[in-house]
Amino acid sequence: MDLTILPLAITMMMGPQIMSAIVLATSERPVRVSLAFLTGVAVAATAGVAIAWAVFALLAGKVELGRPSEPGSLGTILQIGFVTLLALLAIRNYVTRATAEPPSWLAALMSAGPRKAFTTGLLVILLMPSDIMVMATVGARLAQAHETLAATAPFVAATVLIAAVPLLAVLAFHRRAKLAMPRVREWVDTHGWLVNIVACLIFIALVLA
Repeated sequence: MDLTILPLAITMMMGPQIMSAIVLATSERPVRVSLAFLTGVAVAATAGVAIAWAVFALLAGKVELGRPSEPGSLGTILQIGFVTLLALLAIRNYVTRATAEPPSWLAALMSAGPRKAFTTGLLVILLMPSDIMVMATVGARLAQAHETLAATAPFVAATVLIAAVPLLAVLAFHRRAKLAMPRVREWVDTHGWLVNIVACLIFIALVLA
């Protein structure tokens, strides 16, 4: 297992992803809806990385991927492409920061049931460009290292653990967390552009490292 991919799980939940987890953890039924959300995240992350791994493993039979340490390998070239796209995305977030607003669907999560929470968990992973890039990068690295599909488990577990932080905070510090979470949510609502930029920069740093 390539342990260098585990920190990439941090970027999987930055932005609307962690905001969704915070909103659900402060809803009327935090445990039920949060567990449904976490299940959605787990299913989406597993499917996304598995598809990327399968694609790169298939390419390995026809195109020489090379090893992760080889600068000219296909996997490394693709990672550089992802880094370039993320750099452009970070610049775009900074330029449009004055008009940036949180997604309208976040407010509706306060009254979400388990089914909607599960669907949200799926979609915030599978439809987010940054998460797609992360999962593709993880799949490429695992294929380059000739790992089996089982090697995706630690990355998925790390992603779910980060997604569970708001719920764990509510369970561990109930009253304090209930008071703090709305303030955290409000700050992220008004500084979502900054969170997105930080996520892009963390991803770039981890890939280049």
